[in-house]
Formats: sequence, structure tokens, C-alpha cells
Amino acid sequence: MTISVSTPHWDLDASLPPLMLANLSHMGLIKVVGEQGRSFIHGQVTTDISSLAANQWRWGAHCDPKGKMLASFRTFAIQEALFMLMPRDVIEVDLPQLQKYAVFSKATLSNASAEWTLLGVAGEQANQFVGEHFGEVTQELTLVDQGAILKDADRFILVLTPEAAATLVAQSQQSVFDASAWQALEISAGYPNIAASHANQYVPQMCNLQAVNGISFNKGCYMGQETIARMKYRGGNKRALYILRGHTDLQISLESALEIEMEDGFRRGGQIIEFVQRGNQVLLTAVLANDTENTAKLRFADDEQSSLHIQALPYSLEDE
Repeated sequence: MTISVSTPHWDLDASLPPLMLANLSHMGLIKVVGEQGRSFIHGQVTTDISSLAANQWRWGAHCDPKGKMLASFRTFAIQEALFMLMPRDVIEVDLPQLQKYAVFSKATLSNASAEWTLLGVAGEQANQFVGEHFGEVTQELTLVDQGAILKDADRFILVLTPEAAATLVAQSQQSVFDASAWQALEISAGYPNIAASHANQYVPQMCNLQAVNGISFNKGCYMGQETIARMKYRGGNKRALYILRGHTDLQISLESALEIEMEDGFRRGGQIIEFVQRGNQVLLTAVLANDTENTAKLRFADDEQSSLHIQALPYSLEDE
């Protein structure tokens, strides 16, 4: 069953509506099952899968041997199955790489995106909405009939069977926002949702994975660990994820080049990770030099009249 998206109007400069129900059609799921499923993934990703409790979810990254990310994801379990939630286009890149090594373990990995519908719930009435339909949800991960709920501060991700999701939407009679509305919230949270085109480009710290508890520095070996540890303990990282807001007359893409103002004019600097555009208003995350000041002025290289300003991150990049 498909969810009908009515795409209510929501400007980037407007406040969040009291209740936002969004169709996360841009996201998908990798499912991991088997006797050695968890131990296999534990040895591949930055997350400490072995300590992941039944009521928890965590950020993480799967890297190549050089420590460059193939995917960033949220991970959680429903009963015996472990799931990795990530953009659908990333699954096409990441799943074959994981499967290549899984043949040596008693683990089966598959693209489970068609088995589930993903809905995002946000706004001041989000907690009330979820409570009315599923009961009180206070833990990071709550299993419900026909799925699970991930609680992320005051937002929720519903992982439901397509039938259950369609019933919920019909019963609630809520207008359903498209995926870009949810992406705007993810960007404002400073979250590292890398696309397939970003594969093999960034060490996790360049996208602030450590700041959202997406890297365990105490677990055993995993793919790319040496580079990631060196970035932490030897200070080798020179880049970070920033939130930018502004305007442009361009129709931008992930490939749109950014420029930063220097004393002698503008020069190339930064790459877009995720963006949402409403007319000439844009909101995006970008990887910039990690010594970039919050007062820095940026623009799009192909639009000299454009303007971008850095927004404060909702978390700290300082090591504890």
C-alpha cells in the first residue's frame, strides 16, 4: 500500500506546524538476520552493536578499509532482526559491500525497504499523537504491533507494516507531508545523512558522527577503525558538518559548488551533504573546514547574488 502525500505548504522560514506527519519515502532499511548477524555487523560498523539494548537505537557508519564512509545510518532491532535505516539510494551502494563479507558468517542481509513504511512525526503535538495511537512512548525504541517506534528527542520515526501505516493515516485524517519536510528537520538537527554520491569521501568525524554518539571508541576492531581512531587521538581531522541557511535563484543539487568569503574574495570551499529548497530559500548541511567561523559568509559558486549563513549546531563538537 502507498501513502498518499498531500504536501501541505510549509515554508522553511515558518515555524514547525503543531503536528507534522511525513512520509519518509526517501529512506529504506537493510535487514540483518542469522545466528551471527549481530556479531558480523558489530565487526563492520562504528556502532557498538554488542551493547545495543532492546529499547535503544544508535547512529553509526559503515566505512571502507581507509575509514571513508559508505553509509551513515540509524540501527535498531525488532525481535531477532537488526535493521539499518538509511537513504534508499545508499542501500544500493552499501548492501553489496556488506554482503560481500557476510558470506563468511552465518548472517543474511537483505533490502527490507518494501516490507515497511516509514513515517516521521514531529511538532508540539507529536507526543500526544503517538500516545493516542500507540500508547505512551518514553524509550528510545518501543516495539508495537506491526512495527517499532524510534524516539529522537521530541520527534518520532514510525517503522510500520504498509497495512498498519495506511490504517494509521486513514484513521488520523492527517495531511501527510512529503519527505523534504522531514529532511529539513534532519538538517536542522545537524544529522549526517550522506547520499550514495558521497560514498568513500568522508571519514565519520567529517560529518560529526562522534557528536551524535555514532562512533564507539571502546569496541573491538571494525572496518576503517585505524583511520577513525587516528582522527580522534592524533587530531588529523580538518573538516566538520555545518548547517547553512540562505537564498539563491539556482535550482541546486548535491553537486552545487559552494564558495566562502576570504579577505581576497570568494574561494571554493565545502560540499553539500543534504538540502531542502523552497523557491529561492535553501537549508542545507555541508562539510566545511572545521575552523570555519560561525560568522563566515558563503554563497553558491554559480550565483554570485546568493547568500548562505551558518546556523548554530544543536550539539558540541568538543571532545569530552
